[in-house]
Amino acid sequence: MNIFFVFNPKAGKGKIKSKLGDIIELFSMDENKITIAATRKRGDASRMVRELDDSYDRVICGGGDGTLDEVVSGMALREKKIPIGYIPGGSTNDFAFSAGIPSDVMKAAEIAATGHVKGIDVGGFNKKSFVYIAAFGAFTAVSYETPQDLKNVFGHSAYILEAITRLGDIKPYHMHIETDELTIDDDFLFGMITNSGSVGGIKNITGKNVNLSDGLFEVTLVRKPANPLEINVVLAALLNRDITCKDLYYFKTGHITFSSEDKVPWTLDGEFGGSVKKADITNYKHGMKLVLKEKKTP
Repeated sequence: MNIFFVFNPKAGKGKIKSKLGDIIELFSMDENKITIAATRKRGDASRMVRELDDSYDRVICGGGDGTLDEVVSGMALREKKIPIGYIPGGSTNDFAFSAGIPSDVMKAAEIAATGHVKGIDVGGFNKKSFVYIAAFGAFTAVSYETPQDLKNVFGHSAYILEAITRLGDIKPYHMHIETDELTIDDDFLFGMITNSGSVGGIKNITGKNVNLSDGLFEVTLVRKPANPLEINVVLAALLNRDITCKDLYYFKTGHITFSSEDKVPWTLDGEFGGSVKKADITNYKHGMKLVLKEKKTP
């Protein structure tokens, strides 16, 4: 195979970088041809993938969910869609957990090089794409505003520390929401449209029966409670996925639009996705060719 390997040397305490020699040796087996590139700034991975010639058989990315998002975004702009292998090396690696990709660098690298290709859903957000989450409201800025150095030292705890400092900044957004199945007008503290079994390192917060290839998102919306003192109760219900809470909406859909009078900032896969008055979000079924573990034979 002709492999293009792009990695983020700063992600997750640099654990991809520390294993770089072993990874290259593994990829070089079976007379594979390897091209290696390291990202230096945001947008590098997307640009590199977008500009690749069609001679490559596989693109393998190493880094956090944000690096994977860039690779998928770049691939979406190509005519030839090349299968993507993923070596998770970030602080939370939500998508890798959902896809069954191991956190061990070398085990993930072996799968990326030798696994089978499966169609995985990709989200469209206006003219952008995302892999596993689009979110607005409380704490959504934490993932991309938490300093990388803090993430490297404290890992997932860095997000919690940053979130605590923002408790006083929670404000609701009035949203008009439409899907093929329902229409909602209300004030919301938080909303997430996901294709993942883990968000922010919290497993099963989106539900227990998440299918990454069914053409449907899991939608979670948190209403502003009538009594401000109940905010902590509502957030606790969210973390515990208490479906009986009157201030929570849970449903599945393949297409959803959010409209508001004021611009609302959104997060896409842990990175800032822009501030918009209208967000049109579509599930593109099997929009990504992802390399996963070989199927077991009888």
